[in-house]
Amino acid sequence: MTAHDPPEKTSPTEVTSSASLWRHHDFRQLWMGDTVSVFGVQFVSFAMPLIAVQLLHADAFEMGVLSTLESLAFLLIALPAGAWVDRMRKKHVLISGDVLRALVLLSIPAAWLLGALSFVHLCIVAALVGIITVFFDVANQSYLPEIVTGDRIAEGNGKLQASQQTANVIGPSAAAGLVALIGSPLTVGITSVCMGLSSLFVSRIRHREQAPSPTSRQPLLKEIRAGLAFVFSHSLLVRIVACTGTSNFSSSAIFALSTLYILRTLDQPQAVLGLVLSISAAGGLLGALAAPALQRIVGEGRTISLSALAGGLTFLNLPLASVLPPVPTLTVGGFLLSASVVVYNITQVSFRQRLCPKPLLGRMNASIRFLVWGPMPIGAFLGGVFGHSIGIVETLWVFAALAIVASLPVLLSPLTVMRTLPGALNLLEDGTRDGDEPDGRDRSGDCDPRQD
Repeated sequence: MTAHDPPEKTSPTEVTSSASLWRHHDFRQLWMGDTVSVFGVQFVSFAMPLIAVQLLHADAFEMGVLSTLESLAFLLIALPAGAWVDRMRKKHVLISGDVLRALVLLSIPAAWLLGALSFVHLCIVAALVGIITVFFDVANQSYLPEIVTGDRIAEGNGKLQASQQTANVIGPSAAAGLVALIGSPLTVGITSVCMGLSSLFVSRIRHREQAPSPTSRQPLLKEIRAGLAFVFSHSLLVRIVACTGTSNFSSSAIFALSTLYILRTLDQPQAVLGLVLSISAAGGLLGALAAPALQRIVGEGRTISLSALAGGLTFLNLPLASVLPPVPTLTVGGFLLSASVVVYNITQVSFRQRLCPKPLLGRMNASIRFLVWGPMPIGAFLGGVFGHSIGIVETLWVFAALAIVASLPVLLSPLTVMRTLPGALNLLEDGTRDGDEPDGRDRSGDCDPRQD
């Protein structure tokens, strides 16, 4: 496609299977918007806990509350959000989400400059950003198949993950530098700028989504049930959801305490926190680059099982840092953890997107987000409660052990013996054997020629 092509001609099929997605105009805009947005997320993710710990003197319980509010919306409104997003043009949801989050986050530096910043204000911002992010994330995961064809979904996810992890590598160090230079509240303001730039990139996407037909709409509860039914009717998806949800539950408890743990319990300087986050993200970049090769060599199903187990084991790095040299333990463990998680996510998300019919994507993604992100606020809250009552280190040991247990649903499943994951609904059975496409044909489009 050239710059002079009319918008209505843009098609997900404009790039042939042999051409690079970098030549795809709309994918480039989505990629640039996503990348700059991830930089912004890195800045606010680094700065918000510092504001709570250093400026507002939050304790373990309060850090648990703050982390709970950041993800509580996924438990409360993810299911209806999926049905609502399926009724909207997803591009509009993405643009609105970026703009609204930018405005909400701007209230933090504004309140700080006025001397009115409080922990309650921080909690309100966390909750509002969480609500907006529910809609944004559901639309974001459902939008890629609007732009590229089903056989390019994994490549697109890999490129997005690679750029995200690159931003994650640079972001924490850049955030640490910004905090040292201008302070943590103004660093949050930089995130607002990033969100604004992201909305501009997405607005330049030429593809015209087909407007959902109002006449085809069903009652909201029926649409929600359709998304949940799709997930629960397929045993492989159920196992993936069980693994991911349990892992997110435990990791939320761990990460709710991680900033407090590193800065106070381990008595490490702020620069070490940035170093740990950057090196961890470098592991994610390696995982994004290695995922396609691992899928070819080990097999898609086995990649999910093995990366889930590896991710669970590497959560032990945080409590181990209390008895081993903290900096190398945290950095090496974080590197391996991020690599494992990114490989797992690329493989299972691409499988879900390829599988689901396009009209159901929003509800399917929202249902899975509800099931796997819904436990996060509960885990974060319990992490704060346990950290306050039995101690931070003891809490980290408990939830790190649970993270290992989380891998069992996929490790003890047919995924472990499957090289190729099914691309059609009728192949999703627990009895599917290795090489689960019996006639050897690619079935990624059996359900819908343009499905994920």
